[in-house]
Amino acid sequence: MQSLVSDLRSFKLSGMVFSLEERLIYAQTNKLSYRELLELLCDDEKSMRKDNNYKKRKNAAKLPSMKRLEDFDFSFQPTIDQKHISDLATCRFINTKENVILVGESGTGKTHLAISLAIKALSKEYSVYFTTVSDLLYNLHIAKADNSYPRKLKQIVGYDLLVLDELGFKQLPKYSSDDFFAIISKRYEQKATIITTNKEIEDWNDIFDEEVLTKAIVDRLMHHASIFNIRGKSYRMKKFKKAEGK
Repeated sequence: MQSLVSDLRSFKLSGMVFSLEERLIYAQTNKLSYRELLELLCDDEKSMRKDNNYKKRKNAAKLPSMKRLEDFDFSFQPTIDQKHISDLATCRFINTKENVILVGESGTGKTHLAISLAIKALSKEYSVYFTTVSDLLYNLHIAKADNSYPRKLKQIVGYDLLVLDELGFKQLPKYSSDDFFAIISKRYEQKATIITTNKEIEDWNDIFDEEVLTKAIVDRLMHHASIFNIRGKSYRMKKFKKAEGK
């Protein structure tokens, strides 16, 4: 038995190792054939690999929290088309390389929806990465100092779904605007991107320092995009008032 376990480990079949003893007992008790036992062990291996793959992608995604779509209160934000969000939750937009832009004031649920769609994407075995715009651009700028910029840019561009949170909280410096354009340009019609922003799209000139650059970014993002303008009240204020009332 120990030799068999050692061989399975050397073949990197940890799923089979994990369930081997129980499966042998089950096979003996239920008089399974060798083929049936092997099928069970293969199923165990596939399940563990799938679970491990999900955990790796989830950790790599860097989600700030686990906000699920089922927990979103659409009744509090009636301006959001729930059917449209449900359609996006199928992740078909990732296959068709489309974008999602969530526009609204702070606390209106933009980030919740973005995280929820990212979780759906992870469950369907897509690679996902979540970051604030400021963190992403700062890290890319730092990467230029140690010559890791090309590698990091390629990594960011390669994710099936990229979630860029908090675009528009402050104007970007020239070097950051160029980096942002590089990401959007390389992902254009190749990968899906979700952006949350507190600024109306017609006001994005306040974010980027050049009108021509702004137009180029907007054109690429909006060419294939679902845009949600969330006009509702802040969830955070709702919770604050509820707590204050208590």
